[in-house]
Amino acid sequence: MKMNEQLRKLPTPAVVVELDVAEQNIREMAAGAKKYGINHRPHIKTHRSVYFAKLQAENGCSGITVAKLGEAEVMADHGFDDIFIAYPLIGEDKLERLYALSRRAYVSTIVNSEEGARALSDYFLGKGKTIDVLIDVDGGLNRGGLGVGQKTLEFAEKIRDYQGIHIIGLMYYGGLIYDSHNTEDVKAFSQKERDDLVSTASILREHEFEMRRLSAGSSYSGKYPELLEGITEIRSGHYIFNDCSQIDVGLAAPEQCALNVITTVVSKPDEHTVICDMGTKTMSSDRCHYRGGYGYVVDYPEIEIYALNEEHAFLRTEGIIPLQIGQKISVVPNHACVVTNLTEKVYGFRNGQLERTIDIDARAKSV
Repeated sequence: MKMNEQLRKLPTPAVVVELDVAEQNIREMAAGAKKYGINHRPHIKTHRSVYFAKLQAENGCSGITVAKLGEAEVMADHGFDDIFIAYPLIGEDKLERLYALSRRAYVSTIVNSEEGARALSDYFLGKGKTIDVLIDVDGGLNRGGLGVGQKTLEFAEKIRDYQGIHIIGLMYYGGLIYDSHNTEDVKAFSQKERDDLVSTASILREHEFEMRRLSAGSSYSGKYPELLEGITEIRSGHYIFNDCSQIDVGLAAPEQCALNVITTVVSKPDEHTVICDMGTKTMSSDRCHYRGGYGYVVDYPEIEIYALNEEHAFLRTEGIIPLQIGQKISVVPNHACVVTNLTEKVYGFRNGQLERTIDIDARAKSV
């Protein structure tokens, strides 16, 4: 986002979204998926905002995905009635809340352990209800899913007769795609994602399991829907804003990154270094695989954000740094999803002018 007078008036650090860019990102992802017969059920953990979730619904998305019950409850409070919780819900406190949520919206979730599936089934059976579940299939990160193919079948057979749950499909998260160096790597991971999921579903169908929902698709693979044909839905999340991770791999240009942080230079220790008024309480401390620093400085791509403290960002260049105390700059974060959860509101700009402030309704709803 190019700096202008409206941006310079904002109290910093400020999180800003270019609405035109976000809306275009939403339209392109939904249209691409639809072309290949795939629904887009966006992951709202990126923005945690009712405003942006409604924009996604208005532009062709079907249902929403959340990571946590807290996010789901906020969205249900605002009328969203088709919610997928893409996280294993363990513990009676979670099951109580899930049941309450299921009484006011259609909710589905995942299972990836016998213990979790049994507890979920017993709880809903005790209430005289069933809940739709997808079996979590490991996409390479080893973070809880079942192995592709036979391992998933073996698990499905073990929980087949649990009366309180209804197996309707599979969920897959191909997280290794974020190790991609370039778009060719992304395409290869996308093809593997599709092949793993479709082949596993085929095996389960042969054993008379219902496989009507095959859920996959990240903000990387979702940009190549032609390689995902055969799955039923994608769950792309940070595509709405894009960030440095997408710039890094060649999936987005800086001008396609809708979310920026505006920060002020507050100190200049020497001619090569400045310090700005944002830190880990504003920016993500995540690193990109192949890019140094903690963000992309718009208008000054040669400047590296080489360190973050809680309230400070340290910027440097090899030559004389072209920034002065009091100057405001715009930064694309490495990971947009973290940034929204650190602020209560973002400023929505259109054509360089402030159009609205947008609440982050589900901020900190991580339980």
